[in-house]
This record gives sequence, structure tokens and C-alpha cells, in this order.
Amino acid sequence: MAIKVATDATFEQEVLHNDKPVVVDFWAAWCGPCKLVAPEMEKIAAKYEGAIDVVKVDVDANPGLSRAFNIMSIPTIAFFAPGKQPMGVVGFRPMEQLETQFNLGSFPKVAEAAQTEAAVEADTTAASDAA
Repeated sequence: MAIKVATDATFEQEVLHNDKPVVVDFWAAWCGPCKLVAPEMEKIAAKYEGAIDVVKVDVDANPGLSRAFNIMSIPTIAFFAPGKQPMGVVGFRPMEQLETQFNLGSFPKVAEAAQTEAAVEADTTAASDAA
């Protein structure tokens, strides 16, 4: 899954009105620690593909969002779950810490759902073959 890019103009649609939870990486090109966060965002995007969206926001290009969410330091990683207050952490965190901080494990992963579905289908096929 590709990481999406949100702007002042698209943030509301991409994040606030998303029916899925969204992890947002507030970053800037000149920020060294932001470069460390990028691979962690890729890991989250891959692991939770289809269940959680990952969005990047360049704070220099989108000052309205920086003001709206009071982004004073970067990288800031924020988690927006539908119907809940956003949560955020400042600074580099490995994927595992972000998963714990935002309780990402409570959201179903598409790969696991597909495996479960395949297992149920296999059981159903086996049961009908036996009958």
C-alpha cells in the first residue's frame, strides 16, 4: 500500500472523514529524525494495509495544518481513529512503539482476515467433500 500525502486542501477528506483509522506523519524535508520515521511508516502501511491508512503531511508546505494541530516539533506522529480524539507523539519511534502507543494491534489486518477467510473456506470445502 502506498503512503498517501495530505495537504491543507485534502487533509479533511484523507484523514478527518476517513472511515478507517489513520496514522499521520507530520514531517519536513530538512528534518533528520523525520528521515528515520519514514521507513517505520512504510512498515505500518504494509502491515496494516486495508485496515489503517498512513498519510504524510509536509509541515512547510501545509502551514494551516501545522497551526490547526499545534505542531511545534517534528516529526510528530498522530493517530486519528474515527469518532475519537487524535493522539500524538513527538520524535522518532520504531513501529513497535507506535503500535503500542496507538493500540494498532486492536485493528484487524487485511492479511490476517484473508488467512482466516481462506481457512474457513478450506474447512467448508473439506466438510462438503466429506459429505
